[in-house]
Amino acid sequence: MRGRQYISVLDLSRDETLEVLQVAQHLKLERKAGVRTSDILRGRTWVMLFEKPSLRTRATFEVGIRELGGHTFFLGPQEVGLGKREPVKDVVRNLARWVDGVFARVYDHNVFKTFREYAPSLSVINALSDLEHPMQALADFQTMIEESGDLGFHLVFIGDGNNVANSLMLMSALLGSDFTIATPEGYEPPKEIVEKALELAKKTGARINVVHDPKEAVAHADFIYTDVWASMGQEAEAEERRKIFAPYQVNSDLLRFAPQHAKIMHCLPAHRGEEITDEVIESDRSLVFEQAENRLHTIKAMLIMLS
Repeated sequence: MRGRQYISVLDLSRDETLEVLQVAQHLKLERKAGVRTSDILRGRTWVMLFEKPSLRTRATFEVGIRELGGHTFFLGPQEVGLGKREPVKDVVRNLARWVDGVFARVYDHNVFKTFREYAPSLSVINALSDLEHPMQALADFQTMIEESGDLGFHLVFIGDGNNVANSLMLMSALLGSDFTIATPEGYEPPKEIVEKALELAKKTGARINVVHDPKEAVAHADFIYTDVWASMGQEAEAEERRKIFAPYQVNSDLLRFAPQHAKIMHCLPAHRGEEITDEVIESDRSLVFEQAENRLHTIKAMLIMLS
């Protein structure tokens, strides 16, 4: 997989995705046992190209690549100014001459199309865009597999059809897990994402549903997932979204309609008191910090596979 680009969940096959998850689990067990594979990325340099702020993504990448013996440096909006200080295609072609890979967190998903066009042999990982967040989905699936033991679970996403929901829907369809999203009308995942997921689901047997009633959605959930109602770049819509999404809060009232075994997930940062209550996120049903931990292991696995 060296030189491949992981921009969308669909850039890897089902078998390749499962292999990454297996490597991640192996790395996690090794780390807990005190074993550090510190020379795998010796001589490899990856750049973090970030237009958006980050805690989990940046911290886990820096820790991960250093534990694997690689090198990294950070380029933020002040240093680069994608499409402002100079054209994206120029940034891409410069980086392709210097580094082994790019870990990019951007606003516009089209930035990755430029990487595909101008640096097709450069390893690139989508660390978040407005369309997808595939690395988050990988960590989430590692978490759910650890909890359930297999892929035969039903993941229910409550809230906005955003980048995280898009990647979770696609990965569910790819791996054969059931997925339901409950969202207000007009806030569903993009039509093309739903169509891709439904097409994949025909092959894997996954059931993909888009509904508008959160109580109906959670009735047979194994995992209940939520995210902020206004993503980065949507701050101007935040007040309006609070009103529209208020019935979609993950709280103790909603959980009365879900099975007792259903676990709670959130990719963080959470706006406690908005999309999820403090009581729920701090409950013993919550997996949010397991998800955050697994960001480290899935990033390390992907670095190994692509470098």
